[in-house]
Amino acid sequence: MRLTPLVALLLICACKPPATDEYVERVDLAETRGTVGEPLPSPDVEGAVWADSGANRIVYGIPGQVPFLALACEGGAGAGQIHITRFAAADARAKALFALIGNGHIARLPVDAKWNGQAWLWEGSIPADDPRTEVLTGTRKVTATLPGAGMLDLNPSPKPSQLVEACRRKQEAPAQG
Repeated sequence: MRLTPLVALLLICACKPPATDEYVERVDLAETRGTVGEPLPSPDVEGAVWADSGANRIVYGIPGQVPFLALACEGGAGAGQIHITRFAAADARAKALFALIGNGHIARLPVDAKWNGQAWLWEGSIPADDPRTEVLTGTRKVTATLPGAGMLDLNPSPKPSQLVEACRRKQEAPAQG
């Protein structure tokens, strides 16, 4: 008598549900993958500096060479945005999180691969008053990591902090109209 409930339970557990249209179709993952570029090595930043590059924009790199990174304040009064560009080749239409660590802060900024007319580069924007911009406001080194583009050490400089603060003031200014 005691075996009957146990046998019934085993039979119920062994039952398989009937076929349904709601099952996920199995596909070969190799067929669904796009081509992904080879990861780039981390750049050598010896001698890299922050420099002004027009109004409301600074670049980081070795003088006379293609910059590694650019920061810009974009938008009119009341809409200041920090726009970041990582000058590293990106796969077409890719998306990633750009990790920044430094000055006592950690930030993950969403970036997209954008075509600039010559190459796919990583770009993204966040509001100047977003707490994640604090990683750029300080006097210490910042480490910036982007999947496939290596780790980039940003040497200390007051320029990123000055750009962020100016962009925040621009954002706080009342819009005229």
